[in-house]
Amino acid sequence: MRLLVTGASGWIGRHVVPELHAAGHQVVGLARSTASAQALTAAGVEPLTGDLSNTDLLRTAATDSDGVLHLAYGHDFSRFAEAMAQDAAAVTAFGEALAGSGKPLVIASGTPAVPGALATESDWVTEGITGARGRVARAVVDLAEQDVRGVVVRLPRSVHGAGDYGFIAWLAQIAEQAGLSGYPGDGSARWPAVHVTDAARLFRLAVDVAAPGTVLHAVGDQGIEVREIASALGERLGLPSGTRSAEEIGFLGGMMAVDQPASGAGTEALLDWHPTGPGLLADIAAGHYDR
Repeated sequence: MRLLVTGASGWIGRHVVPELHAAGHQVVGLARSTASAQALTAAGVEPLTGDLSNTDLLRTAATDSDGVLHLAYGHDFSRFAEAMAQDAAAVTAFGEALAGSGKPLVIASGTPAVPGALATESDWVTEGITGARGRVARAVVDLAEQDVRGVVVRLPRSVHGAGDYGFIAWLAQIAEQAGLSGYPGDGSARWPAVHVTDAARLFRLAVDVAAPGTVLHAVGDQGIEVREIASALGERLGLPSGTRSAEEIGFLGGMMAVDQPASGAGTEALLDWHPTGPGLLADIAAGHYDR
């Protein structure tokens, strides 16, 4: 297939692209800059200059493709509402372009928080500001009614590996600045994770074989207590670990205080997908978050 991929040059995208190529797919990648276009070309991807704000471009490109894999998302957390609106508009454009075609629209989303339980593929959070991505995901699932093979791949908080610059890298930086690898409260809140190569393989399976309306969980570690994460970072960085207020940790402090374990058992059974990469604590111990 000739697939349009947003976020193809990003952290997850650059691992997904080789999976798609190995399966025989051609990839057209959305490129926001000259540097991104050059990186895509070097990876054997046909660059398409533009960004998620240009819904006319997205609609045309999706129409000309055999399917869409939507990985891009705005991660400027000072403009959270704008990122959510842009994401919803992009997915709407893709859905309109693919309606009646039977082609795949695979999107990245996030595992939900279900108080006191492991979140499964059948759980939904769609209310309030935190449910914005859930509402978009629900719309993709509902596209089955318009003959679009909509598939949602939910990612846990950390998609980790060598080169990861996400939340754990930020926590390492915050710890170094404070001289303490901290966690809020008693540190018992759980943080799910998956190795980036396992997530990439699941995205390829989603494109190739997942049925319309499928929700998948790319989960390796179901839930590591945040005090374990802080301790592992502290040990690696030569810092003590201990409790800090959520405010002292910054915006990640509030996230660390929310218990959000998730299960991928349904996905493993459905697609015979099984995580094989190292766990998050192993990647921390390997020095992937040293500065």
